[in-house]
Amino acid sequence: MPTVLLVTCALLPDGEEAGHLLPAALAERGVGARWVVWDDPAVDWAAADLVAVRSTWDYHRRLPEFLGWARSVEARVPLLNGAEVFAWNADKSYLLELAHGDPAVPVVPTRLLEDRDLVPTLRAAIEELGTVLVKPRTGAGGVGVVLADSLTDPRLEHLAAGPWVVQPVVESVRTEGETSVFVLGGRPTSQVDKVPATGEVRVHEHFGGRSRPVELRAEAVEVSLAAVEAVVRRLGRELPYARVDLMRLADGTLAVSELELIEPGLYLDVHPANAGHFAATVAGVLEGR
Repeated sequence: MPTVLLVTCALLPDGEEAGHLLPAALAERGVGARWVVWDDPAVDWAAADLVAVRSTWDYHRRLPEFLGWARSVEARVPLLNGAEVFAWNADKSYLLELAHGDPAVPVVPTRLLEDRDLVPTLRAAIEELGTVLVKPRTGAGGVGVVLADSLTDPRLEHLAAGPWVVQPVVESVRTEGETSVFVLGGRPTSQVDKVPATGEVRVHEHFGGRSRPVELRAEAVEVSLAAVEAVVRRLGRELPYARVDLMRLADGTLAVSELELIEPGLYLDVHPANAGHFAATVAGVLEGR
C-alpha cells in the first residue's frame, strides 16, 4: 500500500476541519495516509511515496523556512504542486501576471504597494477607487486585511508588515459573495459559494462567513480553467490541485480574487465529497508515477 503524508501545521495536528475524511477516502482507494506537521523533525519524509500540503496555515508567517522545507522534501519525495509553485503563489503579485498574460485572465484590479511609496500609491488608489482593501502580499485566511477610505483612516494603523497589494472593495461580495471552484487533476470537480457576515467583506468562517456547496456553474468553470491553464503555461508544470476564488466586478465580469495553489481549504465540513475528489487526484498521481 503506498503511503501519503498529509501536511498540516502544529496548531492543527489533525488537519483541516473534518480532516479525518481524507485518510478514509484515500484508504478506500488503497492508499495509506496520515496527518503530519511540516516542521516536525521526527517525520521521515523520504519514507513516503507522496507528500500533499494541506493545512499549513502558518506558512505566511514563516515563508522562507516553509519554502526551504518544501525544497528539501521535494528533493527526496514527490511533492504535490511543488516548491516552485508554492514560491510563485505565495506572493499575490501573481494576480498581475494573470491579468497581463496572453491570453489575459480577468482578475480583481490589483496594485502593488511598498513602504517606500506607501503614501503616494495609496493616495492615488483611494482617489480613484474610494474605499480600498490593503492585503499583505504574502497572507492567508484574511489575516492582515485592512479597509481604508483616506490616508488619515485610523484603520491603517493596523497594517501588517508589507509589502502589500491594494484592491477595490468589490461590492458584490456583500450580496453575491465569493465562489470557489476546485480544479483537481486538471478538471473542475466542485464549487462552494461563500458569503460574509453582515458588515464584513471577508468570507472566512472565523470572521463570521458562511459557505455552502453548489453545482458547478459554466461561467465559473470557464474562468477557473483559464486561470489554471495560464499558470501551467507560465511555470511549465501541471497542477494536481488548485482552488480558484472568484468575485463579480461592477461591470459584471467574473474575476479571480485569489488562486490557491499551496494549501487551499477543501471545505470538508460543508462539502465532504471533496475528500473523495482529492483522494482520486492523489491516487491518480500515484498511478502515473
